[in-house]
Amino acid sequence: MILLTGGAGYIGSHTAVELIQANHEIVVIDNLSNSAVESIRRIETITGTKVPFLEGDIRDEVFLDSVFQKYNISAVIHFAGLKSVSESVAKPLEYYDNNVHGTMVLLRAMQQAEVKQFIFSSSATVYGEDAPVPYLESMPRGRASNPYGRSKAIVEQILTDFHSAETDMSITILRYFNPVGAHSSGMIGEDPKDIPNNLMPFVSQVAIGRLDKLVIHGDNYDTRDGTCERDYIHVVDLAKGHLCALNQMAAAGIHIFNLGTGKSNSVKEVIETFQRVNGIKIPYEIGTRRDGDLPACWACTEKAENQLQWRATRTLEDMMRDTWQWQQKNPNGYN
Repeated sequence: MILLTGGAGYIGSHTAVELIQANHEIVVIDNLSNSAVESIRRIETITGTKVPFLEGDIRDEVFLDSVFQKYNISAVIHFAGLKSVSESVAKPLEYYDNNVHGTMVLLRAMQQAEVKQFIFSSSATVYGEDAPVPYLESMPRGRASNPYGRSKAIVEQILTDFHSAETDMSITILRYFNPVGAHSSGMIGEDPKDIPNNLMPFVSQVAIGRLDKLVIHGDNYDTRDGTCERDYIHVVDLAKGHLCALNQMAAAGIHIFNLGTGKSNSVKEVIETFQRVNGIKIPYEIGTRRDGDLPACWACTEKAENQLQWRATRTLEDMMRDTWQWQQKNPNGYN
């Protein structure tokens, strides 16, 4: 059985669907701080499978021990954590407590239960502000520009040190680029609790009328059209990457993979594609740059393609179409 921490969230819920459809048994834990139990019910509807769900926090050692005692868990996929760059600057202690301390409590519980397979949701932010593009897994971790990125880099170092002591552990670190889109059913998708921090939910909430307009943070970068460029990956492709990583987990060691498309799109390209595919206008204005925003970043994906037999196949058009279908069917998210 596979334990998904944070499995009711955006990426966790899509991964749950892929795992169930590949005949894996799962159990989900989530504290619902940035997710909804409704997503679990919808996973069950999509897959036709009952999903064991327990509400609880990864920092609660007693709770975690009870989960490992109740279920025969063979591997953990660790999604649980806070993920807003801007919020991390305002609330650094919360980010280190959730993302770093929470992971340490989880690893201790795994150690106690003798669970040896671990997949960690990391981020391209660990490459730092000065890394050349495209990002290669062989590059050293760089200087992250915010507490969120630093929390991911710290956990990566903890995992490296943990494996040095527990050499029979198989630890896979998946460095995400920019997940967007939603399940093709329109039943599960990204549902931020507050004003979105990421581009796509902001675009779709403007499209549905929940927000008046989009602000583009700077159009004078050294990029194709002056706006920031990112490697946007469909969340279902990302979820399938976890399935491939799980299927390749036989060998002990630390394994690091980029999960991206290997190419970049600018903010304006994303907006124009959304408008063209969905036939809807997105009002926007140009604002000032945000601290810590890099001009461009994208992944080198050769390692994942060669070793995991995984490749992102969905296009930017697919991402925009599925995002809008999710938002139309769920104008207020899961509420």
